[in-house]
Amino acid sequence: MRRVAVQNISRSGMDLGHCIGVANTYWTRLKGLLGAPPLRPGEGLLLDPCQAVHMYGMKQALDVAFLGGEGEVVAVYHDLQPGRRSKYHRKAQQALELPVGTLRSTDTRVGDRLLIQPLGEPNSIDGENDER
Repeated sequence: MRRVAVQNISRSGMDLGHCIGVANTYWTRLKGLLGAPPLRPGEGLLLDPCQAVHMYGMKQALDVAFLGGEGEVVAVYHDLQPGRRSKYHRKAQQALELPVGTLRSTDTRVGDRLLIQPLGEPNSIDGENDER
């Protein structure tokens, strides 16, 4: 699975995670974090595309941020519990699932802009395609 790092550039580049898996196929999005061990700080899952999540069958709560096309946060869920679900977010293109407490500790809010960077790929010299 491809991995990315995510920073909140609206909050001085605050690190949200440095080992975020990317679920961008039907099967990886369907499985999500079901059966996975609890997330550790710095870990998470980016679901792409995604406009809603459910926690049915999960054993751990999660923080979830929904992102629009430019990486802007369009909705946040703190401590989304097993058996619950999010609302449908029409403007969302991705959902970022993180360990509980990550969004509060980084002060991530609706309107913030997140920078998603592939791991192991440095920024280009001219800055083109650096922000995803």
